[in-house]
Amino acid sequence: MPGQRVSVRVPATSANLGPGFDSLGLAVSLYDSVSVETTDDGVFHAEISGEGAANLPTDESHLIIRTIQDTLGRAGYRAEGLRLQAENVIPHGRGLGSSAAAIVSAVLLANSLLPVAARLSAQEVLQLCSAQEGHPDNVAPALAGKLAISWETAGSFFSTAVDVATEIVPVVAIPSYELSTEMARNLLPVSVPHHIAAANAGRAALLVQALTRDPELLLAATVDELHQSHRAPAMAPSADLLQSLRASGFAAVVSGAGPTVMTLAAGSAQADEVERHIAATLASSQMPDGWRVLKLTVDTDGAKVEVHRRK
Repeated sequence: MPGQRVSVRVPATSANLGPGFDSLGLAVSLYDSVSVETTDDGVFHAEISGEGAANLPTDESHLIIRTIQDTLGRAGYRAEGLRLQAENVIPHGRGLGSSAAAIVSAVLLANSLLPVAARLSAQEVLQLCSAQEGHPDNVAPALAGKLAISWETAGSFFSTAVDVATEIVPVVAIPSYELSTEMARNLLPVSVPHHIAAANAGRAALLVQALTRDPELLLAATVDELHQSHRAPAMAPSADLLQSLRASGFAAVVSGAGPTVMTLAAGSAQADEVERHIAATLASSQMPDGWRVLKLTVDTDGAKVEVHRRK
């Protein structure tokens, strides 16, 4: 029916975290906020502020509008018109889950517009979002917050959310240039040697312990041999910064497919050290301009539908 309004806030996410390729993801404190109102005038329009405002479509081809309509259609409903307002804070094309945030926003908005009896369960929402994104490592923490451990069985996606040690401070260095996930994935080899797969499996298991109970293990736990080196040529400045941070003892990783570099600091004092190191590295090298360095927190709530009312 026209006149329904729903708002949602969705966190940014960092997938892989080094060795946890396509299986680990962390929710962090950058948020996109989206609201939608149903109309009966046949108009589909998006008002966009922040990231991507100059480039994203504002009609029915907008990803969130399309996904809302698709999600409603699965339940046998459709909106005659939609007015969307999006405040985009998550950088696009930087490895912080902007597309996952858009998909999660759309599915949750659509689900809240449906009659209660027609709404998807939490597991069904995860399935739909993961299928749309192609994998669950970003959508799972966007939905549930915390550290998400995700897997796939026989075409179905599953995830569990794990509390992160309170002293963990994610510090992100976001460059001005973008790198598409598709391009980054195309740089990966078709197969890897057994010893590399085994090494990454061990580090990924250790990373869960480091993030939840023993942050002193973070440097050892974030060693990756599976994907970061293959993607380095496509983001040379980020790879150089990553190497500099790790050589100085900081648990730095490529965030998702890159090019953002995330350092998992063990406490606020180390986070301050990381910020100083990044600033000095950027100032003393041939790095491109326009980097943003942010000290974040781990989001523990995930996506939240904040408003749902009918006029």
